[in-house]
Amino acid sequence: MATPRRTRLGVLALVALLHVAAILGLIRAFAPDFTAQAVDKVLSTFTVTITAPPPPPPPPAPEPKAAGAEGAAGKKAVPSAAKAPQPKIPIAKAPAPKASSTGSAVTSGATSQGNGTGAGASGEGTGAGGSGSGQGSGGASKAVHISGQINNARDFPVPEGGREARIGKSVILALTVAPSGRATACRVYRSSGFPETDAKACTLAMQRLRFKPATNAAGDPVTSTFYWQQKFFF
Repeated sequence: MATPRRTRLGVLALVALLHVAAILGLIRAFAPDFTAQAVDKVLSTFTVTITAPPPPPPPPAPEPKAAGAEGAAGKKAVPSAAKAPQPKIPIAKAPAPKASSTGSAVTSGATSQGNGTGAGASGEGTGAGGSGSGQGSGGASKAVHISGQINNARDFPVPEGGREARIGKSVILALTVAPSGRATACRVYRSSGFPETDAKACTLAMQRLRFKPATNAAGDPVTSTFYWQQKFFF
């Protein structure tokens, strides 16, 4: 039987490929650098030059401003309109006083005297007018010194520097005067500068001084404060 034509062509192609493969194997075995040299030789025939584009030029520098040049004008301020509130004026609702009368009546108008209870110059009301028959007060009074003195230099301790050191000095005492007229308490209101002398002055004031006590509006004696100044001439 005859072999088909297509089969013969395939066998021939396969045989050719086997020969080529065998040749390449022999070349790689006996000359390993042959393939690389052949490739380099082929590529050396081609020269490719790549030129990069030049960089863009830098932007021009801004021109410096002249010294002392003024800046841009700011926005003009516009004041807002202000409206003052309408003031409220209170209106008095009280009726105006009556004008003084020219008649003989004394109960109305601005007469200088009358029988009413107003603040006239004088009248018969119950107020505390300058003069009148009312029951106004006038019995209150302050305490009054009536007896006793502190005038003996020997009653006081000798200060440092001798008695001459306190000549011309004085102490002010605040005495509590009871309704009986005696001083029951004492404190130094203004010192003389000599504490021992001040303390002795308080003791002597409560022992020797007598007072007419203060009274209230009804005329009754009450407790009050009396300021006593003790001067030193010794």
